[in-house]
Amino acid sequence: MPSSDSPIRALPKEYLDDATVPAPDTIYTASNGTPVPHPYETQRAGENGPLLLQDFHLIDLLSHFDRERIPERVVHAKGSGAHGIFKVTKPLDDICLADMFSTEGKETPLTVRFSTVGGESGSHDCARDPRGFSVKFKTEEGNWDVVANNTPVFFLRDPAKFPHFIHTQKRDPSTHLTHADDSTMFWDYLSQNPESIHQVMILMGDRGIPKGYRKMHGYYGHTLKLINKSGEWVYAQFHFISDQGTDFITQEDSENYGPDFAQKDLYGAIDSGDFPSWKLCVQTMTPKEAETLFEEQKINVFDLTHVWPHKQFPLREIGTMQLNHNAINYFAEVEQAAYNPSHMVPGIEPSADPVLQSRLFSYADTHRHRIGANYQQLPVNQAKTKYHSSSFQRDGSMAFYNHGQAPNYLSSIAPISFKPRVMDVDKTHGEFVGRAVAFLSEIRPEDFNGPRALWEKVYSDDAKDRMIKNISGHMENCREKEIIKRQIAIFREVSPDIATRLEKATGIKGYAGIADMQFNGTHNGMAKSEKNRTANGIKPPQHFGTNQNGAPVPATHAGVKGANGHANGHANGHSNGVNPK
Repeated sequence: MPSSDSPIRALPKEYLDDATVPAPDTIYTASNGTPVPHPYETQRAGENGPLLLQDFHLIDLLSHFDRERIPERVVHAKGSGAHGIFKVTKPLDDICLADMFSTEGKETPLTVRFSTVGGESGSHDCARDPRGFSVKFKTEEGNWDVVANNTPVFFLRDPAKFPHFIHTQKRDPSTHLTHADDSTMFWDYLSQNPESIHQVMILMGDRGIPKGYRKMHGYYGHTLKLINKSGEWVYAQFHFISDQGTDFITQEDSENYGPDFAQKDLYGAIDSGDFPSWKLCVQTMTPKEAETLFEEQKINVFDLTHVWPHKQFPLREIGTMQLNHNAINYFAEVEQAAYNPSHMVPGIEPSADPVLQSRLFSYADTHRHRIGANYQQLPVNQAKTKYHSSSFQRDGSMAFYNHGQAPNYLSSIAPISFKPRVMDVDKTHGEFVGRAVAFLSEIRPEDFNGPRALWEKVYSDDAKDRMIKNISGHMENCREKEIIKRQIAIFREVSPDIATRLEKATGIKGYAGIADMQFNGTHNGMAKSEKNRTANGIKPPQHFGTNQNGAPVPATHAGVKGANGHANGHANGHSNGVNPK
């Protein structure tokens, strides 16, 4: 049961009334509400005869049992969840008009789901894997879903790669083995898509197995836009910083933990009143700063494999998220919780990040498949607005709330009400004018800057030793030496020290670098010969070879009115970087 004495504010009262009724106060019935004297009785033709088809209770019981499972999530199948509250400590109203950030002390109920990524629902909590970090803020203006991870980067930046990449993280289609026993597919993909190297180094480092969900940070990873009441906007990256600090489990020690360790740790802490919390912070930059950042430092704000330098774009605290209630029913409140990055509230908009853009579609699509067209009517997913919400979406499977007798179209007889527009989409997005292009990013020297800084400036000597051991141990299950040679060459571009150590640990001599290599998944901007430059040797499209590699350039923001300076209060002498009116 929940530990906090306060009600779970993220769930509707009708659900809580049913979920909290003590078992002794209930009567056993069939699904239609008819009392049944005993759940184990069956109707038979005599004491030793066959069963009777008229035994509705038995037939209904077995039929429902056969349908108890909904499709497992393709990714993030194993997870834990809880409910809590977000409280503003430092309002963000100067750069974002979202009501949830408007005033100090304002509270927003929320539901969180943490998860591993690659494994099945019954997989081990201590697998070496990224962790999902999803938060459903139930604001007064609708739900804002933050669908994040515990790492600031990811394995890819080209959205069409995602299904292919996930296939390599799953079981082999022939042997049905995971990469714990056969890592060939895992390393084959990575060795052909070198932009993954930053995430690989984080995964194979200490953060690869966090010590439970409470002791890890959360990162949105994607770039969003924040719009203020004047229509000015900035790019933004959101971070959740754990108040418990971070901790990790070594590969060797992971065998000493139970398969549900993270679930047990989170549930136990909340149940005992030790409520975990995180600070929500944001980095921001202006459109002009984004252009300059790429021109001068080759950091692309639309690239999920790049990070924003904290010294240039410091974290700004917004508030604190605390989890103070366990789920009353895991299936109803965690398994059916559906997070969607396209669920945004006024003042928050997507950027042109291509992987984010693809997720805006795919998450809602998977929920409609996995749970049903009306998944947002389920109690855990319902919005908690102050106004009566209505749309023209009607019917479909399990339509609990179907808007009664209200017209299902824009009627002049019984007109629906509208809230005034609070921001102008024409002014909050770039001018994307041009011909359609077939785009695939290319690997460049700047893609190794972040991983190199991680190795040289972040990892301690002991952490470096552990990373090499984790990688070489994982490579032992790779059946193809050629794959290892290629992967060591990619590591060599980060640091010759990594390559030398891996060669010693694996006994395999890697290639000298990627200059003489061709990749099947990525254009090689560092290739010596043109024949190796294009992915798979395909004929490049007409636009191929342009300098921006998908990054924002000055023309992207032509005519856009952006807030002056980023939100740290130092730019151009204006408070938090916004022109006074």
